Amino acid sequence: MMLFTSCENTSTAKKDHLVFRYNEHANITSLDPAFAKDQRNIWPCNQLYNGLIQLDDELNTQPDIAKSWEVSNDAKTYTFQLRKDVYFHEHSIFGAQKTRKVTAKDAVYSLNRLTDSKIASPGSWVMQQVKNISAKNDSTLVIDLKQAFPAFLGLLSMKYASIIPTEMEELDFRKSPIGTGPFHFKRWEANEKLVFRKNELYFEKDKNGNQLPYLEAVAITFLPDKQSEFLQFAQGKIDFLSGLDPSYKDELLNAKGELQPNYQQRIQMLRAPYLNTEYLGLYLDYPSPELNSQKLRQAINYGFDRHTMITYLRNGIGTPATSGFIPKGLPGFSDATYYEYNPRKAKKLIEDFKKETREQNPTISISTNASYLDLCEYIQRELQKVGLQVEIDVMPPSTLRQQRSAGKLAAFRASWIADYPDAENYLSLFYSDNFSPQGPNYTHFSSETYDEIYRQSLELGDLEKRIPLYQQMDSIIMTQAAVVPLYYDEVIRFTQNEVEGLGINPINLLDLKRVKKLKE
Repeated sequence: MMLFTSCENTSTAKKDHLVFRYNEHANITSLDPAFAKDQRNIWPCNQLYNGLIQLDDELNTQPDIAKSWEVSNDAKTYTFQLRKDVYFHEHSIFGAQKTRKVTAKDAVYSLNRLTDSKIASPGSWVMQQVKNISAKNDSTLVIDLKQAFPAFLGLLSMKYASIIPTEMEELDFRKSPIGTGPFHFKRWEANEKLVFRKNELYFEKDKNGNQLPYLEAVAITFLPDKQSEFLQFAQGKIDFLSGLDPSYKDELLNAKGELQPNYQQRIQMLRAPYLNTEYLGLYLDYPSPELNSQKLRQAINYGFDRHTMITYLRNGIGTPATSGFIPKGLPGFSDATYYEYNPRKAKKLIEDFKKETREQNPTISISTNASYLDLCEYIQRELQKVGLQVEIDVMPPSTLRQQRSAGKLAAFRASWIADYPDAENYLSLFYSDNFSPQGPNYTHFSSETYDEIYRQSLELGDLEKRIPLYQQMDSIIMTQAAVVPLYYDEVIRFTQNEVEGLGINPINLLDLKRVKKLKE
């Protein structure tokens, strides 16, 4: 018995370098790419599916299932030529052959289902500018737009736009998700584990002509809290940890953002700019004299030190957001400084507000979830020093999202992570036609000048010509202080030493097709 057990453990150890393990504390709600709304669902979908195009780590568009494409002179018609060597994951629904090649009809089906009312995909907006999608033949796809939209290719890189077979209409995504990705579905044990296996039919190869992926499997667990997740990582039971949670940040990093000595030889750390702006949103339609006052909104922006906040509450991870809403690392980001820490100016603006409104005890309420309570409490203390009372309302993330969309929160902690690599994605949050709950304008900011510049930018195909307009819009937002940018985030990843080839990118997409685990 002892010999048998020893042999079994040895066998498992030999295969361990072929399995990549990570934890998803927020659980995974769907493997249908039409519901790949947030990171917990996007990451597994990225292992199962391909789209027409993909982004490299510098966010440049690259071929995927589409090997090439052409854009008409009026920028309204996109013609894609599809690869002829892309096969779906094996499944009995394809009959005796167990698989088949991807065709343009699959792409038509996949993209059209995003706007199918029966599906009710949160990604329906991706097709907002699309007039028609058609298959010219098995390998030629044509997409006609209602109007020119320069960021359209970026939209097609999103997991919402993944290609699935037309046969999926008859299958359940929880039991049989079928794509073309580097890994295929193996099993899903609710609240315990999700397992993918290597796709032996995968079409991509590395630069030496070797077939991808290198790994044999991906195993995802569902421990519900980040402290438990960190303990699993520290014990070497999972291979990868993403982000920095307050529960373990001081254990891993010092105030300069460097690994603590006892981890320097054990793990690797990767850092890069993240297309994510963390901010306080101010709902301008809220019945509050404080939020209706531009001076008081500006005072909030001046009233706390973002550098101190990053150093002591984020262990140096992130860049203080003093340069607008567009994050660092995205074309359109400006080096202009809008709101450096200036408590004297903040105090003067609050005193002016008191004189104008005769409101002697101005108060605002900030809603947040527990993960960002420390940041909000810091802002609360600093603003109270300059004469503004702050109340903090802590609620579950789902409640926060619902009430923010419904316009029930005066001020709220939020983040905007780029859906696609174009500053238009950030600036759309302040376009009048996008008022929540129908759109992402949660602040209900409205400006005719802003709207006109926004529309002008959509007509320009040349990014270099759009950038000055993007910066002009960003300036309007900041001057009128519709939001309080806190910091431009960083992607931070920790891996075990034997993990190689993970890489890092500004949208924090988990791509495992080039990952290897070296034998110890």
